[in-house]
Parts: sequence; C-alpha cells; structure tokens
Amino acid sequence: MVLKDLVAVVTGAGSGIGAAIARAMAEAGARVVCADIDEVAAQRCADRLGGESLVLGADVGAVDQIEAMLDATLSRFGRLDVMVNNAGVTRKADIMDLTEADWDRIHRVNAKGVFFCLQGAARRMIEQGGGRIINMASIAGRGYPGTSNAAYAASKGAVIALTKTSAQQLARHDITVNAICPGVTRTDLFEQILTTMAETQGISHEDAEARAARPIPLRRINEPEDIAAMAVFLASPGARNITGQAYNVDGGLIMS
Repeated sequence: MVLKDLVAVVTGAGSGIGAAIARAMAEAGARVVCADIDEVAAQRCADRLGGESLVLGADVGAVDQIEAMLDATLSRFGRLDVMVNNAGVTRKADIMDLTEADWDRIHRVNAKGVFFCLQGAARRMIEQGGGRIINMASIAGRGYPGTSNAAYAASKGAVIALTKTSAQQLARHDITVNAICPGVTRTDLFEQILTTMAETQGISHEDAEARAARPIPLRRINEPEDIAAMAVFLASPGARNITGQAYNVDGGLIMS
C-alpha cells in the first residue's frame, strides 16, 4: 500500500494504459480520480477499482474542463498528490498524408493538454507543499521509427522536453515531474494496427503479432500493466528524489 490515502488523478482512464494505471494506483492504496472524455468508459474503470474513487468527464484539450476536473478533485478529496497526464490521441499515417486537422487534434491533447494539466496540478500542489506529476510520453518522442505518425512523435518529444523544464522549475516546491515512454503496448490501437497488418500482408493475426515483437530485444510486447507499474513507482516514496527523467518501458527497443 505504498500510495495509501494519496489522491491520484489519471486522465485517459477509460481504457488501455490509463485504466491499468488507475487500477494499479487503487491497488497501491490511492484514492483515484478516473477522468476521461468518455465518462461512461471512466465509470467502467472506476467500477473495477473497489476503493474510493471519483469519475469525471473531461476533455484535456479544453483548459476550462481541466480546471473543473482539478477543482472537483479538491472539492471531493481536499488535496491532489499525484497527477498522471495519460490522455492522448493519434492515428496511423504517413508523413505526407498528415493534415493540418491531424496536427491540431494531436497537439491539442498530447501537448497542450499535458501542459495545462501539469500547470493546473502544480498550482494546487504548491499550495499544499508538494506532489508528483507523471507525464505519458513515448519512445516515438525519442525517434522510434515505428511511430504512428510524425505529428504524434513531435507531440511526445514536446512532452519529454516539458518534463525536464518543469522539473527544474518546480523542484523548489517539492514537486517531482517525470515521464514514461512506452514502447509497443497492447492497446486497442495496437490491435487495430495488427489487424490491418494481417489483412494487407495476408498473414494471421498471430503472425502479425510475432513480427511486431521480433525487433524487441526481450521479444515481449508491453502489457498496459507494465506501464502502470512504472507509474506507481514514480508516485511512491521510493521515487522521492527522482525528477526530470523520462523512462523507456519498451523491452529494450530504444536504449538511452
């Protein structure tokens, strides 16, 4: 129960990595705010937690909704100890097929959303004397050639840079800021990509998955729980003196 009685907000908690992080933090003793643009999905996540939780519908691309989410958290629990900026969007696209609408949609959530969630959380953490901020980046932000698209990679590179700069400026308030850079992870999007790969290459879904795992040194595709375990550690007392770091969780795909 390394997070016992702490209050953690997880954005994008309705599915995939976000839902896994919410579950892991609840199991570690935290009171979890499950926030997602899809409030029904966020409710499903909260229903599986068992402990004390709060469900909030929030579009992190809208600053007023971010503020409402954080205010609701303090109104319910009285504090905010851990902010997990997990919500993100992408689509599979070649660089020459990306549109202005793609760029704006991806950066609105993945970069703007992360910044204003971070800023809003930090403002409240300063008042209470400290906290932990965990940003979801990606090995795409480190140059991974298998990224879904260039705009997504740029947004995740921005998250890594933001993590370092904000860690420097918030350290005096006892707020740590770190990032997680997942590699290939079993999510709904990944399953869609495997299905497309199998159809276009005329192979089975199992063969497509084997091909996806082949370049990974550990030959193992991430489960969302692998990312969640790192998030719990970064929120725990064991990480109290770690800040400004971006940790790859990718089976060795990118070694940096």
